[in-house]
Amino acid sequence: MTDVHDQHLIRPFTPLHGHGLRLCAWDADSGAQAQDWLRGALDPEFGRWNTPLTLIHDLDGARAVMRRRAEQAAQGTSVSYRITDESSGTTLGHLGINVIDHVLRTARVGYWVLPEARGHGVATRALRLGAHWALTDLGLHRLELGHALGHDASCTVAERCGFHYEGTLRGAMFEAGRHDAFRDAHLHARLATDPEPS
Repeated sequence: MTDVHDQHLIRPFTPLHGHGLRLCAWDADSGAQAQDWLRGALDPEFGRWNTPLTLIHDLDGARAVMRRRAEQAAQGTSVSYRITDESSGTTLGHLGINVIDHVLRTARVGYWVLPEARGHGVATRALRLGAHWALTDLGLHRLELGHALGHDASCTVAERCGFHYEGTLRGAMFEAGRHDAFRDAHLHARLATDPEPS
């Protein structure tokens, strides 16, 4: 009998296609992709709702985070997808499946979309692709999605992708641009047993 702790196998990175998108790996050695990551991290709307553990100010910082994400993917603890337009290959944003726990079969998802790509359902389409893969091929049971209170657009994306609202978490996220103050967050989750969103 196999112990549950031995069931974790490092899987190769899996590109995803569908809904007019291609989700592929970020390449820290690509100057254009590092610039896209930096633009995403410095975008005022992103900064309004998100405060990463590592604040990025320049291309070197962007590359360092991208390389760390690639290492986490190799370890099987996170997957970082570059969201691209399926036909042109243009970078549209990022989707992360993070804090993967292969024992409890859980993970947390997060995403951002570049300013010029907003308003076209990119986050919704990418999250549907990524969540389906995580809850089927990756074998996870539960995906969690948290967003700052008041971030109505993220709430809408979560609900469209079958992530049910489960409550408000007090002081669960950093305040915008700070690591010394906290704000409340909405918690959404989707289970492998939930129906696929229509």
